[in-house]
Amino acid sequence: MDLHALTQFLVVARLEHLSRAAEELRVAQPSLSRTIARLEDELGTPLFDRGGRLRLNEAGRLFRGYAERCLGELEAGRRAVAEAAGNGFGSVRLASETFLTFTAPLAAYKRAHPAAEIELRQLPADMMARQLRAHEVDLCVASQPIRTEGLHSAQLLDEPVQLAVARDHPLADRDCVDLADLGPLPFITARPGHWNRRLLDHLFTTLGHPPRIICESDELAAIADLISSGLGVGLIPAVGRRTAARLPLTVLPVNAPACRRTLTLHWSESARLSPAATLMHATLVGWPWQQTP
Repeated sequence: MDLHALTQFLVVARLEHLSRAAEELRVAQPSLSRTIARLEDELGTPLFDRGGRLRLNEAGRLFRGYAERCLGELEAGRRAVAEAAGNGFGSVRLASETFLTFTAPLAAYKRAHPAAEIELRQLPADMMARQLRAHEVDLCVASQPIRTEGLHSAQLLDEPVQLAVARDHPLADRDCVDLADLGPLPFITARPGHWNRRLLDHLFTTLGHPPRIICESDELAAIADLISSGLGVGLIPAVGRRTAARLPLTVLPVNAPACRRTLTLHWSESARLSPAATLMHATLVGWPWQQTP
């Protein structure tokens, strides 16, 4: 069993599609198929169900965790040796769903530690879990639960999520809105998988029907611009008020206890954090999030 085969297996397991995995790996699909077949022969059991669409089976899911940890430990060892050999400060790899919230703490960190190398990755929560297990990232900040074993967590912020509307919207003069008020409104929101979209979908389960979504966007900064133009409404966290202040927006509290976001820092129990990552951890945990403008 070689490392090359494990790397290829993890890509196929993530995509559950041979041709797309071959394209990402830049190998021929027949060669990739043979690699997976040899790995299954060596393990003595199939790792995928092949009835129609390729699906990772129970054995594959079990093996994936070990493969991720194996490659992650090797990568951690490589980084540790590089830091020791160079007597360097090291680097930190930070993942989050969005970095709009992080400009102030990241700027403060870089001013305090100019020698540190920072690598930022924008990832959905499920991808964060995989990359933490594989030690491909050091720290992750998520606005929704990351359900996987072997992680430490620290809550950074718990805040209300509010409704943003254009200043000439009929609701703009209200002090707050009820959940029922959201029912007929046209929403501009993030794509499925993002915390903002998950919260919106969760709130509408109480109303018994899906939200009326007129726009899905990966560009979170653009969502506020579209809302300010009057095309629709959207949910924004309280920290996002600084964006609203620069745009013709009105932000209204939502009278629903579930309309909140919890920002949580995650890291692997088995990871050896570099000095740079340790200091980033301390910066994020110690940051005055409630006072972020």
